[in-house]
Amino acid sequence: RGAGGRDAPAAPHVPAARTPADAGLTPEESRTLASWDRDLDALAGELRRARAAVRDVVVPATLSATQLLHLADDPEGFARELARPMPRPPQPAARRGTRFHAWVESRFEELPLPMLGPDELPGGDENDAEIADERDLADLKEAFERTSYARRTPHGVEIPFQITLAGRVIRGRIDAVYRTGDTYEIVDWKTSRHRTADPLQLAVYRLAWAELHGLPLEAVAATFLYVRTGETSRPTGLPGREELEKLLLDESPPRGR
Repeated sequence: RGAGGRDAPAAPHVPAARTPADAGLTPEESRTLASWDRDLDALAGELRRARAAVRDVVVPATLSATQLLHLADDPEGFARELARPMPRPPQPAARRGTRFHAWVESRFEELPLPMLGPDELPGGDENDAEIADERDLADLKEAFERTSYARRTPHGVEIPFQITLAGRVIRGRIDAVYRTGDTYEIVDWKTSRHRTADPLQLAVYRLAWAELHGLPLEAVAATFLYVRTGETSRPTGLPGREELEKLLLDESPPRGR
């Protein structure tokens, strides 16, 4: 996949420099045309250099769920990031997000968090790293205590998964799973101030849970819980395996509503 997502246009044809003898021009007109020719040469050189900077970027064989969302949302930006990865500065808000997820986990089971990579840290999603300070973190904990999920015992929390889609391994971590009889509910905690979560995230989690436990997709529901307000969002029409694989094959699937 090219970093620009398409072939660069052909370089413009630059005519040879004209001379007064060829055009019968005055010296002043000749100097003006020569200046234009130099400008065209410079522009053509810039285009050639830009075109040389475009190179194919291979999508990795293993992606985190966060990377998959980035690929779906901004393929060209994802390709540029792969081509020129930039170090990320420390994000105190993201660390507080991680602490919030760890606190929720500690309410239900006394298990230490395993060692994780940067893309797997619970609450480390840049789009969800909006916990301003310690007071804000405390307010989030209090807000969670007011939700119905705080009074339910989950089937599991912070559950790692790995599935293969279109020949690529997708890895991630599910915040919580609740069980009612033979049905399950995937729940993802959102600490952001905006309801901008991507339903594709729930689609990946839902498929992973269903396939890893031999369940039909219909037996697995998926929910975003916006912790600050206690509101829930349950997108409908989430894509299944076929649609998600089309995403990795450059065919955008429906993302749910």
